[in-house]
Amino acid sequence: MSRTEPPITDVDGITRAVLDGLHEGCQVIGFDWTYLYVNDALVEQGRRSKAEMLGRTMTECYPGIDGTPMFEALRRCMEDREPHAMLNEFEFPDGSRGWFQLRLLPVPHGVCVLSLDVTESKRARATLARTEEQMRHAQKMEAVGRLASGVAHDFNNLLSVILSYADLLLSDLDDAHPMRRDLEEIGLAGERAAALTRQLLAFSRQQALAPRVIDLSQVVGGMERMVARLVGADVELVVLRDPALGKVCADPGQVEQVVMNLAVNARDAMPRGGKLTFQLRNVELDEPYASEHLGAKPGPYVMLAVTDTGLGMDRETQARVFEPFFTTKEKGKGTGLGLSTVFGIVRQSGGHIGLYSEPGRGTTFKIYFPTCDGAVVSPSTPPPSSRTGGGHETILVVEDDDQVRSVACGILRRYGYTVLEASGAGDALLVAERHGAAVHLLLADTVLPLMTGPELAARLLAARPSMRVLFMSGYPEEAMAQHGLLDSDAAFLQKPMTPERLGRKVREVLAGR
Repeated sequence: MSRTEPPITDVDGITRAVLDGLHEGCQVIGFDWTYLYVNDALVEQGRRSKAEMLGRTMTECYPGIDGTPMFEALRRCMEDREPHAMLNEFEFPDGSRGWFQLRLLPVPHGVCVLSLDVTESKRARATLARTEEQMRHAQKMEAVGRLASGVAHDFNNLLSVILSYADLLLSDLDDAHPMRRDLEEIGLAGERAAALTRQLLAFSRQQALAPRVIDLSQVVGGMERMVARLVGADVELVVLRDPALGKVCADPGQVEQVVMNLAVNARDAMPRGGKLTFQLRNVELDEPYASEHLGAKPGPYVMLAVTDTGLGMDRETQARVFEPFFTTKEKGKGTGLGLSTVFGIVRQSGGHIGLYSEPGRGTTFKIYFPTCDGAVVSPSTPPPSSRTGGGHETILVVEDDDQVRSVACGILRRYGYTVLEASGAGDALLVAERHGAAVHLLLADTVLPLMTGPELAARLLAARPSMRVLFMSGYPEEAMAQHGLLDSDAAFLQKPMTPERLGRKVREVLAGR
């Protein structure tokens, strides 16, 4: 195998034309590793001319190739004189890579290698596999979101009962009563639980948002001192801004929550300190990026990148990091809802979120908000809240949850109203007919057995056109409207309700506000 073979010259014109016309690359490697023949397809595949290859060794043309599986397969074929087949990943001199299906055939002069370029098909299969994995993950997240939304709805009903009865008892006790402190603690715990349900609704993209045109640079800049205090003196905070940053349409309060949650997550990932960087710049997501990232759309965005130098995450953790209640923190150190809330807010705002992390090398969250036209809108001063007060009107309460109905009726009776109650739509129609006199307000849950709240209202309004209507639900108003269960201008009370919130809202609706 040490002898030097001359280039092949005894190939007639017809054979050469056939070989040069093949779509497969064809090369003959001599026993001394020199190229004895290459066809036109091989020249295209190998990115070198025939003059550069013929008569030169493989290692001269492609340094380092002697350490590859292909070179070892050639060696075996030369020695055992048996055909071989393999899939080979080839690195070109410029660092790019390609995939080739190889057939190695022993010939008198050495080994003939037939190569078929399968780079594009392999990339397509990899893209398809990645898309399928993203779709499975998106479907799982969607299913978890529906579950979380249902849990939040049921939880809001329970919290309505807990918070309302705690408030009613408090209103009956003087400031010095020994039970007052305990009831206040019950109320505080209930409010914390209500905050958790709001996070669940944010993850399931059913939280009510108040988007307006904002400058993300102003929002993040206004939080810089707060974030610095939050992460501590041992974490260096760096904020990088594009001076020509585009405008986005988002709820500034929700964006602040995104920033805080990511800052908390970064702080916990750097127990010995480190560096936290916020970067804001304009980016353009192209078609290739969108095709590889399910849910992303091509177009201009403002990117908020949050990078820490902390512990990082492995692939298994990254796959679950946005799931509700998933956490790597010690027991009692977190609810597991921070990043799931970020995920929900970003997706509900029409944005996209990406995660890049390696164990021991930190983490970067890249959040993309689509840009929008228009001037930045300053927040308006909210109108003064009306007093709760009470009244003497007649209210029909329709709620299928017995405890929620009982506490709502009790609250309204305390405010002086005449209260009729029903557990469902059919019962409500019967109660209203038997009552005969005026019903000034219908207070109904949006989702009822057999008939929705709006459908019930339409039936009752046909006979009582002057009746006011107030809907309530454990789901937010926006979610009800999206599912066609509520008109955008309908009066709405989101649970959990309290005596003060219920009384004020009822008074507003009865007063025509």
